[in-house]
Amino acid sequence: MTPIFAHLAALSFVPLAALTAADAPKSPTAPQETDARLHADGKGWRLDMAKVSDPTRPRVLLIGDSILNGYMKRVTALLDGKAYVDAWVNPYCQSEHLNKTLLPQVLANGPYDVVHFNMGLHGWQEGRIKDGTFEPLTKGYVEVLRDRLPKARLIWASSTPVTKEKQPAEFEPEINPIIIEHNRMAAKVMAEMHVPVNDFYSLLVNRREQARGDRFHWTAPAYDLLAQTCAESVLRELERGKTP
Repeated sequence: MTPIFAHLAALSFVPLAALTAADAPKSPTAPQETDARLHADGKGWRLDMAKVSDPTRPRVLLIGDSILNGYMKRVTALLDGKAYVDAWVNPYCQSEHLNKTLLPQVLANGPYDVVHFNMGLHGWQEGRIKDGTFEPLTKGYVEVLRDRLPKARLIWASSTPVTKEKQPAEFEPEINPIIIEHNRMAAKVMAEMHVPVNDFYSLLVNRREQARGDRFHWTAPAYDLLAQTCAESVLRELERGKTP
């Protein structure tokens, strides 16, 4: 399958309870996913924050859905000693509430030098994102990132393929076309707003043998690839951020 974004150039955690009251992150109310087909696939929806002991070291924020649970530990290891990594694992899709309330609350825990973000596997159900609002809301999301973190480098990651349950060699016929279309619209916004892209979809589309078989999630080799790609892009953007 031809990569859908070939035209775009790819440009240590501590439990929240361990933080002091003064250091406690500004975290939104614990999110909930009402669709039983979707779950966190890990420790749950949460904001994990690194304990910062060296204020001169860069800080990175990873934003994503349950797929992030699969690769963030590896990213943290790859960036160990180079950057502190926070991670916001959440089930949100594009909405005004996300842009105006939830995202700003998380970003208040910055400043961050790089934000690597993804959102997509929780917005395919009919009615969750109103017709005609996907691109404006996605643009608004980027605008919030830039407004709240004017010095941060941004990286967007496309959503991963959705395969048939117990038949990962085949695409899920109802959901995956929506993921492709949402990726296409989001990629258009990123191109217009000059946000570098990690095309996670294309990375895994021909590695479906590495899918878990539950439609959405993946095995360790796939997550290792996503982690390596994510970490390399973060380091690249940190380096670019040193140049005025």
